[in-house]
Amino acid sequence: MRIWDLPPNCLCRQHLLGEHRELHAIWAVLTQGRKGYSRHPETLRWKGKLKALYKRHQVLVKEMSARGYSHHSDLNLKLASGRAVQNDFVDSKLKQMEILKNKKCLCQV
Repeated sequence: MRIWDLPPNCLCRQHLLGEHRELHAIWAVLTQGRKGYSRHPETLRWKGKLKALYKRHQVLVKEMSARGYSHHSDLNLKLASGRAVQNDFVDSKLKQMEILKNKKCLCQV
């Protein structure tokens, strides 16, 4: 479970689409009271920051569209409350870049 704090255009296909899927899971936990991953550190850091999570979704969708992927899972803007900026991190941006480099995928970090 991870929402990267790096520009989506540097993510490989696997990490871009994986983040999009996990973002929807976190959104469901925070907006619908779903139980799965409700105590996960990645979920907890978005509590009270649905506006920021909504914005992250928008930039992911923009990158997906730029790569030719179709998108049919919009988030409800009316639920995008709280802070618009995410400044709490599970791992620093530098550490996230290191994690991606060690995965030896096609991410451009």
